[in-house]
Amino acid sequence: MDKVQDTLETLKIYHQEHIIKLLNKLKGKEKEELIEQINKIDFHQLMELYEDTKKDIEIKENKIENITYLDKAKLTKTEKEEFDNLGEEIVRNGHYAVVTMAGGQGTRLRTSRTKRYI
Repeated sequence: MDKVQDTLETLKIYHQEHIIKLLNKLKGKEKEELIEQINKIDFHQLMELYEDTKKDIEIKENKIENITYLDKAKLTKTEKEEFDNLGEEIVRNGHYAVVTMAGGQGTRLRTSRTKRYI
């Protein structure tokens, strides 16, 4: 089978016939470029991810607790530099962290009051 036929078969397997209709309207370089793009897509992984969205998520713990935090405004210059260096090292090593922050609306509305009073 040639590249075009392989692509068409893949699209049929994953129920993407609408793309086949578009491919049939294209000619030459445009068609080749779209086929190249299609062949870079991992349809199997996309389908797995889509199917995962249908699964019920079991939450084992439904208790919300405060976590310890640092107020950046109260850190010394040395402490800020230490945290910056630590963060850069973590990113360089391919790791990451999730940070949850409150706020936003007060800043946009230029007020120091909490959102519930705005």
